[in-house]
Amino acid sequence: MLDFVVAAAISYLLGSIPNGLILGKAIWGVDLRQHGSKNIGATNAWRTIGKAGGISIFALDFLKGAVSAYLGLHLGGSELAGVLCGILAIAGHSWSVFLSFKGGKGVATGLGVIAALMPMVTLIVFAVWFAIVYFTGYVSLGSIVGAALVPILTLFFGLHTEFLILGLIAAVFIIYRHKSNIERLLKGTESKIKAAR
Repeated sequence: MLDFVVAAAISYLLGSIPNGLILGKAIWGVDLRQHGSKNIGATNAWRTIGKAGGISIFALDFLKGAVSAYLGLHLGGSELAGVLCGILAIAGHSWSVFLSFKGGKGVATGLGVIAALMPMVTLIVFAVWFAIVYFTGYVSLGSIVGAALVPILTLFFGLHTEFLILGLIAAVFIIYRHKSNIERLLKGTESKIKAAR
């Protein structure tokens, strides 16, 4: 039990690390909270500081989720512990203790979580996300569709109930965090991805 508590605490704190804010300021001298969508995630970084920034921040946010789920599996000793630690990492990213409980939308961190727990589902979700973004230019649309696919694919592959619960929670959470994007998509005013340089 103590091992799980330690893993859970580490997962939340790891998820809370604001990679976008840290890298943006340290390397590019840019506070992402003052530019574009004012989000510290990879999409705003891509638009504001360029491809290198977007990819770097995506990778680090992805790792937060993957490492947290891995810690849950191996310290907590069960799939349920992996799921719970993954959820805590997503929560930390979205409500960071280092940012007065504000943060990003949880897409990259959530993808890292399911990558550690459901690699086949992750490959399909990422392929669908990439295709949607490539052909439409809408990262938000790719993220929304990808999130919705997770519980569907979990059922399709007959994975354990814990993973289905994770998929449902992540899907609802990520889609909810994109509610303003959904409104803009319906109005035709959503911004398409375009790197600053």
